[in-house]
Amino acid sequence: MRSSPCHQHRARDDVSVTDGAASVKQLVCASANPDKVAEIQDLLRGVVELLPRPNSVGDIVEDADTLLGNARLKARAICNATGLPAVADDTGLEVDALGGAPGVHTARFAGPDATYADNRRKLLHELQGVAVEQRTARFRTVALVAYPDGSELWAEGVCEGHIAQAERGERGFGYDAVFVPHLGGAPAEAFSGARSVADRSVADRTFAEMSVEEKHALGHRGAAFRALAARLRAE
Repeated sequence: MRSSPCHQHRARDDVSVTDGAASVKQLVCASANPDKVAEIQDLLRGVVELLPRPNSVGDIVEDADTLLGNARLKARAICNATGLPAVADDTGLEVDALGGAPGVHTARFAGPDATYADNRRKLLHELQGVAVEQRTARFRTVALVAYPDGSELWAEGVCEGHIAQAERGERGFGYDAVFVPHLGGAPAEAFSGARSVADRSVADRTFAEMSVEEKHALGHRGAAFRALAARLRAE
């Protein structure tokens, strides 16, 4: 999805490097979260060279009421600070039994200084006594590129699943240890030859029990950034 203040294409200050026949775009990453940066780099590899966020840029206040709004705030702040195209994303966990919460407040569910563990602990506490079939949830990610001329490009990815009754797994970050993704829509080849963890089927594993490749194939961030990469290639 592409937009600009005048709803038309204009010359931009894109930066790209050419390696043989391929042109790789350079984007400044708005995130300072090393876990998220590593995932984004993996997902955009071959399409984007990710430049680090400048140390001189302070914290960006994420006070929009939508994921798109927060992604835009972050990307635009870094773009304005560097004069270069910037990429940002925002992710929300929507739990049906909690009326869609924590949603846009996902990263701060247990408070402004909450750790990953604090957020998971609060979520499991809020869902105490809730039956498995009522623990449905989804992760939603919006990934956005902001350009110096004011235009932007964005894409969304959604992963349906449910919240486990206890933490499982050692990989990943955030809510990965409590989120069990549903397999619908994932590339079948991502699970060819996959083995269960502790004799459970692939369909019952949390993100924290999956390999990086499996998580990217199923996950919300993977879906959002694959869609964004396709749009970047088409430019």
